[in-house]
Amino acid sequence: MNEQALDVRRSAQILRRHKVLLGIVVILGALAGLVYAEANPAMLTSTALIILPQSEQAQQGAAVIVDGAADPYTLTQQVIMTSNVVLRAALPHVRPATSVDKLRRDISVGILTPYVISVSVKGNVAADAETTANAIARSYISYVGSASSPIGRVPVQVLEPATSAAGAPLRPLLLDVLAGALSGLLIGVIIALAIGRNDRRLRERNEIADSIGVPVLASVSVGQPPDAAGWMNLLADYAPGAVDAWQLRKALHQLGPMGLNSSDPRADGFSLAVLSLSTDRKALALGPQLAALAAGVGISTALVIGPAQDANTAATLRAACAAGFGSVPPQRSRNLRVAVADDPHVDELPGAALTVVVAVVDGKAPRVADTMRTTATMLGVSASAATAEQLARIAVSAAVDGREIAGILVADPDPADRTTGRVPQVARPGLRRMPTRMTGTTTEIRH
Repeated sequence: MNEQALDVRRSAQILRRHKVLLGIVVILGALAGLVYAEANPAMLTSTALIILPQSEQAQQGAAVIVDGAADPYTLTQQVIMTSNVVLRAALPHVRPATSVDKLRRDISVGILTPYVISVSVKGNVAADAETTANAIARSYISYVGSASSPIGRVPVQVLEPATSAAGAPLRPLLLDVLAGALSGLLIGVIIALAIGRNDRRLRERNEIADSIGVPVLASVSVGQPPDAAGWMNLLADYAPGAVDAWQLRKALHQLGPMGLNSSDPRADGFSLAVLSLSTDRKALALGPQLAALAAGVGISTALVIGPAQDANTAATLRAACAAGFGSVPPQRSRNLRVAVADDPHVDELPGAALTVVVAVVDGKAPRVADTMRTTATMLGVSASAATAEQLARIAVSAAVDGREIAGILVADPDPADRTTGRVPQVARPGLRRMPTRMTGTTTEIRH
């Protein structure tokens, strides 16, 4: 795929992610168009026609166009119709009330033939435009037919009074609204692309995998329990859908412990740390959900909440594991036990085929060495929650401490993400027993 196609694809993804923003800006643009249309309503035009008596030149068959100009006689009538005296006399009958100067700006006097002139009036209301056009026509006829006329009495007549106003008020309104919506869409696209291209957070599985060169082993939807009771319910009743269950089973299979049980001679000693960022609360649920799934498929599992660089991030999870489940009847099998790392009775934790350690580190200055030693280490991250720099800092911190990140778990993957996380081919880590320092109260989940 060439660079241009990739750029178009990325732009389309950015716009999809910011569709709410686009919708809001489009609606605001449409409303702006509506406000503009209301402030500048479509003008309706009503026209009255007046027939003049033929001039002497016309009666003698003379040309009515001289050097490209109309008959001076007709031009004179046009000037008279827009004079102050005619317009002032029409004011009492004009609607809505206005001044002579504004009335002159709202009317248009045209010459249709050498004998017919028209007076057109623009207005927002059809009836007002018709009334005003007829009022001016009557005022003109009255003036030129009077003794005070500067050209003498002229017997003019109304050929056709203003009876209807021309115009389509609905069309300009719709056009204004549509123009506003399109303008809003264009502005929204510009804003979304500007935000998206400056946003360094990783969203696709391939981007996350490429950031540290480690494959994504599984991507699942996660819950966000708001309190300790919510964590208790998740551990006791976690029942993922078929897709999420398969993803987690696949991750366990690639790491090694799938199928182990407490009677297996290899069972004692396999431990797995799931590291997550203190700013990524969704990823915190990956470790507990993995442990609950393992217990559900028959693996003797211990969930240990390790020390966190940010105590607030895992506070409710630690409270749930420290307090136990009380009178809540758990639905999980006896295969799952939980512990808090800093309790003095951690050594009493019974042997388990799999120990899942949940550890929270700071994305700016991660201290992986402060977390408990395990057989394997995984990184948990949710889509659009971390940058490549943050994940690289964690990987470097782990490497400095002599650990290798075996894989990545992605929480709540982007629905538009069609990448695979580089299709992992991970060798199972050795099942050697490694020293594990755990201090904490344990709680066994019983039927």
